Amino acid sequence: MKPVPTLRQLRYLVAVVERCHFGQAADACAVSQSTLSAGIRELEDLLGAPLLERTKRSVVPTPLGRDLAARAQDLLKGVADLVDVAQASRDPMSGPLRLGVIPTIGPFLLPRAMPHLRAAYPHLQLYLREDQTARLLARLDAGELDAVLLALPYPLGDLEAAEIAEDRFSVVCPPGHRLQSAAAAAPADMAQESLLLLEDGHCLRDQALAACELEGTRRSTAFQGTSLHTLVQMVANGLGVTLLPQMALDAGILRGLELAVLPLEGEVPLRRIALVWRRTSGRKETFRRLGAALKAELGGRSSP
Repeated sequence: MKPVPTLRQLRYLVAVVERCHFGQAADACAVSQSTLSAGIRELEDLLGAPLLERTKRSVVPTPLGRDLAARAQDLLKGVADLVDVAQASRDPMSGPLRLGVIPTIGPFLLPRAMPHLRAAYPHLQLYLREDQTARLLARLDAGELDAVLLALPYPLGDLEAAEIAEDRFSVVCPPGHRLQSAAAAAPADMAQESLLLLEDGHCLRDQALAACELEGTRRSTAFQGTSLHTLVQMVANGLGVTLLPQMALDAGILRGLELAVLPLEGEVPLRRIALVWRRTSGRKETFRRLGAALKAELGGRSSP
């Protein structure tokens, strides 16, 4: 029988090719650097070809090494899905689940949802990672995450999604602002304002511009927030106005600040909260139940 690589060897190769650094790859695989290096040598001996170019200062994958690492990544994802299928057949709501969540959702939804999830599903171990949408989806595609909680619209490719809630936007302005006494703000009003936005990379930035019908409009980049809390503080200091999702307002993000909140005119501008996962995942029932529990939480109802 022809000898074949082990999953351990393939995992080591993928880790090194991704990082081009033996020490970082060893840390990611939770093994010593010598163990990882020996595993790669064994794989090269087995295949009869070099996979890495080694120098005293760096490690560079060969073209064959890059090709095999990409193929190995797909194999490792397939193996992970096999394990997920077996786990889900026993109890869909048990075992570890690696959930990505974007920064404009995590701090406002999870504190209220986690106690309920722990009580309803005591055997489900949720490991959370907060990051921007693009990076989370890259980790999901690589098999490093099981599902991602994000906001739509956003291009999802071949991912499956369960929409959880609609999260409308409101305008927030400082005391004494000209819009403070208005019943609602029109898109024309927003075009005249210094609109404070999150920095590039946050999907909420584009969604806020779309809500104000300002797509394609150049905005001042003198002030860009790294979080919604930062935007709120900038508004409180009179630097401009911003848009906040209802989820953040409900969580008390304006507590202790005398800021005015008013709706936008016209069709209600909103973002859609969704849970997404790989179409090939074996834990679809887990994600459906998790999505239903989060939907019930946002709707103020108990999950069935």
